[in-house]
Amino acid sequence: MADESAPRLCLVTGSRGCGKSTLLAWLVAHGTRPGTPAQRRVHAFVPLRCLGLRAAAWTLADQLQLSAPSPADLLQALALDPRPTTIVLPDLHTSAAPDALTELVAALLGLDHIRLIAEIDSQSPATDVLASHRPAVMNLDHDQWTDADRLVAWRRQHRPSFAPLPEPTWIRSTLQDLDDPAHVTAADPLQVTTHYEASHHDHGGLRTAWLRAGQSLISEHQPSLRALLLLAALGDSADPRLRHELTAFAADASWQLLWSRVSGDIRPPWPGPARALAFGPAPDTTLLVADHQGVVRILSVIDAHPAGRLSRPFHPTNTLVSLPDATVLALTGQGQLDAQRLTVPSQSTGISALLTDHASTSELLIDTLREHLARHPGRVVAASTSLLAVADRTGAVYAFPSHSPTDGPRKATLHQAPVTAMAVVDLHASESFDDTEPVPLLFSGALDGKVHAWAPGKEAMPTPIAARPAPVTALAAAHTPTGPSLAIAWADGLIEHHHLNSGTLRTFRPGPPVQALALTPQGHMVVGAEEMLICLSPR
Repeated sequence: MADESAPRLCLVTGSRGCGKSTLLAWLVAHGTRPGTPAQRRVHAFVPLRCLGLRAAAWTLADQLQLSAPSPADLLQALALDPRPTTIVLPDLHTSAAPDALTELVAALLGLDHIRLIAEIDSQSPATDVLASHRPAVMNLDHDQWTDADRLVAWRRQHRPSFAPLPEPTWIRSTLQDLDDPAHVTAADPLQVTTHYEASHHDHGGLRTAWLRAGQSLISEHQPSLRALLLLAALGDSADPRLRHELTAFAADASWQLLWSRVSGDIRPPWPGPARALAFGPAPDTTLLVADHQGVVRILSVIDAHPAGRLSRPFHPTNTLVSLPDATVLALTGQGQLDAQRLTVPSQSTGISALLTDHASTSELLIDTLREHLARHPGRVVAASTSLLAVADRTGAVYAFPSHSPTDGPRKATLHQAPVTAMAVVDLHASESFDDTEPVPLLFSGALDGKVHAWAPGKEAMPTPIAARPAPVTALAAAHTPTGPSLAIAWADGLIEHHHLNSGTLRTFRPGPPVQALALTPQGHMVVGAEEMLICLSPR
């Protein structure tokens, strides 16, 4: 583990009962202790006995704080994170899919920063397959690895602490009914995943929903929340009885599902991958969804029914905002600004329209921002009724107040990493810092996993209001009937929902990586992912 010239795969092998599991239990116990040197640390540990490919991949991703709907997504996420990582995989030979898991091990070895220690029976066919990768081999049947007298003494002293890992309680059991939502939401999620992966039936739509919700189901222990996750991932072609049953089972969850649209839905249609979200001029009725090609569809906030689309696509973008005059803004891949107008009824006609034909505040803001972006390309943009803001890859945030659009921007360097998400909420006078007038409060998240708050024109808060060891992927803020709220999504799939006045924190993990968030004035939260668009209400 500490030798850079050593093979990056070690096979611990030998016959049954030779001590393989005991040795790996000792290794994991030592490799996960606080203060363990980095080069000797074990970062992930997945006993593979009776597990299938997806169950193993999701468990690995969960321990490594990644969001990976599939084994391919796990490999891609690990490829983007070059930190040295050591993975221990006991019982490869007794897994439910030894061939597929052997292929996964081989694929992981294609990443230079990954080291693997795998337990495998010396008679397993996978041993020959992995031998082609020239691993270090520790065959415990060979006397060179064992001092019999010291082994006896060691067992007397350490057996309670380092006994072989117990067999999971579900291994010898079988699922009674994969069609029954009550059963699968209460059963061991690793067992359910393995059975669904091996099944050739859709079980009324439960199998598809389970594999779509994926990783979140194995990390969630409450049956009511598992029911909510399955309900959110359920397609409209599923047995309609499932939706009623899952709704009843999810009644005790901390969230209520208002609606969901998943890949394949046709009544109403799925709007495509949700790479960015924004609200129209009427945020209580109109939702804008930008897909992977930059096409922006207009949906009803109430039930996600389609209501049109913008006349032309934007450049593919992960940031979208709407100004009060129905102008929709997005940033191009080069960090420049693109703008379109939503089609809205004119508020003035005839001679009145001619008399008011002058540059609006929005137009002045857009022109000023374009001049700024020509010098400082941006990564994300955000807006409220009181300001327009942009952030860049240096961690700097620039705010342009609506009341003085042509003045220079207010600037704060909030991060030491590229900004990945922003949101703005206008605090009411009673909630603002000087208690005299509304103040915009800007939130920014970055690749460093930190979220900072800043009231432009004032000193930025020195410490982050939230931080986790994963990049921030989306932010949303809104003023709701109970006060301002903030939603944060991280790259490992977790969403935190903060009620800023009360300090109440709720979490939600939909399964797939979260790409976009939006909060409605009613307090509902819209979550956008590659194959899902869902709307939740906190209970």
